[in-house]
Amino acid sequence: MFDWMVWTTPVAVFFCCIALMLVGMTVWELKSPTTLRRGWLPMETTRGDRLFIGLLIAAYINLVFIGLAGKFQEWLALEAEPSIWISFVLSMLVLALVMRKG
Repeated sequence: MFDWMVWTTPVAVFFCCIALMLVGMTVWELKSPTTLRRGWLPMETTRGDRLFIGLLIAAYINLVFIGLAGKFQEWLALEAEPSIWISFVLSMLVLALVMRKG
């Protein structure tokens, strides 16, 4: 069923984190309903809005990193392409920033 996807450890961890976030946000919403709030995003958002925006940004960060990994290897004169864990950590930090300050 999942043969079309390259399930490496970083990919599996990324999707498990997304699933856990969705479950956590559902429980949080049931316990404490959200209200609109204005952060540095150019609109009022709820927690769910910020999660969606943060997940989109996280996905784009990972895609850009994968696309540029070969160039990073050239530019930085590395022996191998940089680890995908770098983009995972960066994308989760950006997601946390959007959730907190967005």
